[in-house]
Amino acid sequence: MDFTEIYKQSGSLVSFSPGAHFIFNVVENTLIVRRTDTLQITRTWIIAAPSSTASISSKSKSTSSSSGATADGWISHAGWSCDSEYLLAASAKKGVVEVFKLRDETWNARIEAGAEGLLKAEWAPDGRHILCFSQWGLRVTIWSLVSGNATYIQFPIHPDRGYAFRSDSRYFVLAERHKSKDTIGVYDTTDLYRLVRHFPVPTSNLSSLALSPTGNHIAVWEGILEYKLYILSLTGHVQRTFSPEPDPGFGIRNVAWHPTGMFLAVAGWDDKIHILDGLTWSAAATLELSSKIAAGATLWREPSNWLEATQGRGFLSYEQLQGLQTISLQRTDPTKPNPKSGAVQLEWNKTGTLLLVRFETCPAVVHLYDFPAPSDPFVPRLRCVLQHSKPVLHAQWNPVRKGSLALCCGSGSIYTWSDEWIGENGVEEDMAECIGVPTNTKFETRDIKWAPDGKGLVLLDKEMFSCAFEVEDGTES
Repeated sequence: MDFTEIYKQSGSLVSFSPGAHFIFNVVENTLIVRRTDTLQITRTWIIAAPSSTASISSKSKSTSSSSGATADGWISHAGWSCDSEYLLAASAKKGVVEVFKLRDETWNARIEAGAEGLLKAEWAPDGRHILCFSQWGLRVTIWSLVSGNATYIQFPIHPDRGYAFRSDSRYFVLAERHKSKDTIGVYDTTDLYRLVRHFPVPTSNLSSLALSPTGNHIAVWEGILEYKLYILSLTGHVQRTFSPEPDPGFGIRNVAWHPTGMFLAVAGWDDKIHILDGLTWSAAATLELSSKIAAGATLWREPSNWLEATQGRGFLSYEQLQGLQTISLQRTDPTKPNPKSGAVQLEWNKTGTLLLVRFETCPAVVHLYDFPAPSDPFVPRLRCVLQHSKPVLHAQWNPVRKGSLALCCGSGSIYTWSDEWIGENGVEEDMAECIGVPTNTKFETRDIKWAPDGKGLVLLDKEMFSCAFEVEDGTES
């Protein structure tokens, strides 16, 4: 794996383009675009100060402003359109969204939020509409880059969750609250976001929603005080209500659909994961955290003091332990607010054959569960456990390869696990490695992001970033 030099960034706003040919990073109020093959700068834009009206406009020249030098004027959100043609950069404190065109440095469009303020801005899947969430949950405004017109949807429940696009991008599903009741609106994105369905949901305090990969079902669940999940159709009919027995006492913390939509993983604050099947919506299996690791699973343990021994340069395999092993679990007090328990992350790999789980009770550990093929009996099992010396901050599956995982722990390294390692007998086997980030300055990897092609990674420190790329066979490093 080859590493690039270290570059400055702010707000952890660094992202590969969908085609992986470019990468942008944000430095305060400046958006910088680089080529991924050379990391040379190709474009630079600065967010300007807002005017006194709310509008979207196009103009031939972007203007810079010295007011962006203050922290209040820094870029808070940025992103690529789906075709890498456009980029947006938003400053929530300023209430401004600037849109730039990669092929034409002089073109830009501008959205000014006005009195309702701006909390968040992001691209719609078509890359020609922008969603702007206002402050205080007043509305979502969908701006069109093609016509310059806006569509307004009132009273979203949450700006950071509780909405989704169907996988074909045809429908936009939004959790709303009208007259103190939870509702869901379904909007047709091909017809100016026209409302096609609007129905109440049985929740009293909707926490979030998750749209199935097939687009046929919506999972909605209650807040932290009640463990109750509802499966609804897109027409609003309740298909099933799930609530485990006995009552765990707290609500649902994470939900993740299987890539095929055949299963739904539901995790609360009780260190249990219920796997619901897509036919009866009942629990087909329950995975429970234990301090004892089953004999059939492998414990991969990070070697102690390996960074000091290697001076942060090079690769080192985890210690592989088999047989009956144990891990330490933190005790939690359920009487105190925000208990340190439950699954903080649930994530399926690309094919749905592996489920990654991070429990807050053991923050330095990652569990990987094996799921059988459709032709085999449905008996999920713990495949392996990755144990580290520091709490895991982020873990992410490769978006292209089914058995490639990367994670970070806030140290000068990254960690990888793969089931694609070719052993001495020519058979694929599991391998876990510690990889030092070779830098001349202190660099702590606090976050990681895969490139869309699965061949590169962005490594993020608090105010710096670096890139790592796999060295292909036959390629000189």
